[in-house]
Amino acid sequence: MNIPDKFPAVLAAAAMGVYLLVVVGATTSLTEAAAACGGWPACGSGAALPTATEGWIALGHRVLAVVVGLLVALSAALAWRDGADRRVRAALAVALAVYPAQAGVGALVALGDLPAALGSAHLLLGIGIFGAVLAALAWWLEAETGVPDDAPDDFEAGTDDLPPVEEAPEPDIPSATLPRLRATAAAYFRLMKPRLMWLLCLVAAAAMALAGGAGFTPGVVAATLAGGALSIGASGTFNHVLERDVDKRMQRTSDRPLATDLVPVSHALAFGGLLTVVSLGLFWSVNPLTAALGLVAIVFYSVVYTLVLKPNTVQNTVIGGAAGALPALIGWAAVTGEVGGGGLLLALVIFLWTPAHFYNLALAYKDDYERGGFPMMPVVRGETATRRHILWYLGATLVAAVALAAAADPLGALYAVVGVGVGAVFLWTVVRLHYEQTEGAAFRAFHASNAYLGLLLFAVVFDALVV
Repeated sequence: MNIPDKFPAVLAAAAMGVYLLVVVGATTSLTEAAAACGGWPACGSGAALPTATEGWIALGHRVLAVVVGLLVALSAALAWRDGADRRVRAALAVALAVYPAQAGVGALVALGDLPAALGSAHLLLGIGIFGAVLAALAWWLEAETGVPDDAPDDFEAGTDDLPPVEEAPEPDIPSATLPRLRATAAAYFRLMKPRLMWLLCLVAAAAMALAGGAGFTPGVVAATLAGGALSIGASGTFNHVLERDVDKRMQRTSDRPLATDLVPVSHALAFGGLLTVVSLGLFWSVNPLTAALGLVAIVFYSVVYTLVLKPNTVQNTVIGGAAGALPALIGWAAVTGEVGGGGLLLALVIFLWTPAHFYNLALAYKDDYERGGFPMMPVVRGETATRRHILWYLGATLVAAVALAAAADPLGALYAVVGVGVGAVFLWTVVRLHYEQTEGAAFRAFHASNAYLGLLLFAVVFDALVV
């Protein structure tokens, strides 16, 4: 990777340092530790050191706050030294000015001198500092690596300016009975988009674990996850049916079962219908609300996203993120019988994560999406705008993850460690994407986004069930 100076690395480190403080402060791990270290700056009068592990955690948090503060100050100094854009310097000046105030509020919290109504001020100021540093990083990267006005003058569906897609080879259908059955089964399995299943089922599982309570039983979990897997399969099958003609124009989809006529359309429709009925039946066995949300999820992805959003608006990925967020509501409703609380916050995390995740794939397959006639962000607005949106949505996702930690009592140390550690990896791949601007860099950021969400959800499940 060729990065001309270290400034973006310092900014990224400062941003994740602030984020670490915010996440740890929002989880129960620090809340419990603060009670064991009620003095300031040390635990007790004068320079008394803590006597329990929890107190050392709180004291370590304060020491880390000093280190991160110095990093923010270094970022501001480098920005002025290097003559950074005025927006970059202004954002860092705000972060540097607010930092002492945030530390002061933290001291009042530790001493118990802050009114209960202002208890969240410490966390909100930390989020503000994080946002300011991340904004400085985004504006710096855009100024240094962006290409002004790189968006095309216009966009036409199915443009002929691109080389035609290579014809997919005729599917090799075995003649022997058993191999033929295997090939057919593999084709139907592919219609279900199994790559989406594990992650979306994990979203539902995390929501159920967060909800907990008397409704969190093995039977409810099994019925919900099985129904969720089948509803995803139904949505994927209908998507294959509705996009079969477009799939033939795109390199990465030209070998799909319906694009190659490996599976008849009528059979695929019947298969999708069967999956829908069985999945809704499983959801209904849990409760009617879960079944209603399951039906909404199938219709939204199959009809609203596939037919309305994807071919008609550049915001298809953003609005379409609701499809990925619905499993969080389904999981929460399955256990509680209602929509609310942690389910909505987890759904928000997924909704904001979707553009930060999928825009990387849109960059990697830009020509393919243009050939297919889809108004994806890089096709319509250009690659510079797309990279900018990836960073903004990544920041929004991280903030939503903090809100989830603050509101969901079971979340603790593992959630904090995973959220910051893998979040930092995700951020660094996005910084590299800005500089490298290659298909490989886009795929790297895409896989990092998958790792971030997958590991974060595992941490949610673990903390909710074990802590």
